[in-house]
Amino acid sequence: MIHPTALVDPSAKLGAEVAIGAYSIIGPDVEIGDRTSIGPHVVIEGVTRIGCDNRIFQFASIGAEPQDKKYGGERSELVIGDRNVIREFTTFNRGTGDGGGATRIGNDNWIMAYVHIAHDCRVGNHVVFANNSTLAGHVEIGDHVILGGFTGIHQFCKIGAHAFAGMGSLINADVPPFVIVAGNYAKPRGINSEGLKRRGFDAERIAAIKRAYRTVYVAGKPLSEARERLAEQASTSSDVAGMLEFIERSERSLVR
Repeated sequence: MIHPTALVDPSAKLGAEVAIGAYSIIGPDVEIGDRTSIGPHVVIEGVTRIGCDNRIFQFASIGAEPQDKKYGGERSELVIGDRNVIREFTTFNRGTGDGGGATRIGNDNWIMAYVHIAHDCRVGNHVVFANNSTLAGHVEIGDHVILGGFTGIHQFCKIGAHAFAGMGSLINADVPPFVIVAGNYAKPRGINSEGLKRRGFDAERIAAIKRAYRTVYVAGKPLSEARERLAEQASTSSDVAGMLEFIERSERSLVR
């Protein structure tokens, strides 16, 4: 299932039923899991491990050196999970020695055309990145996050699980779980209640999350006081406890 014009290094490790399209290039330190499909004109290089049942479309660049002037050629890797759809002209870079040595992308993600995932990023599961979304280095993305088209995220920012960024958002601070942001620069716009309903959150859970959002963003209290209120609410809601944990480990400012 390898097109005769594809260039596959003999030391690359390919699983069962891997398909590789015309003119694609697979480097020596690449591992590709079972039933993964690689389209035409794809370049996969560096130390790159790709799981099973992925679909990578034409003209993708996977595992290239990080776009970081501090990178000195040290060994680093890109790790991609299972069942991801990776569309045209996407660019995923390997990690750096200073950033932990790896860029990691989880499972069941839908990544559209022209998306860039920079060095040392951590991307969870079930995310949707619309066209031209861009992650700078060291960005962390939680599960079930949706980024609208042309979203840009500053380096070292964290986006919590179930958050949603509207089209054209520029994000330069951490976004707590469940929160919708939009704008340049992005501001909070409520919680992602529609997305939560689609994922099976009941009315009680959503009400607790809304109450937590009002505590942080509507009550007009300092963040220190808001955190105390969240701690009280977290005793009866694991979702609020997760939001509080995110806020407490945030090393940047929150979107406000």
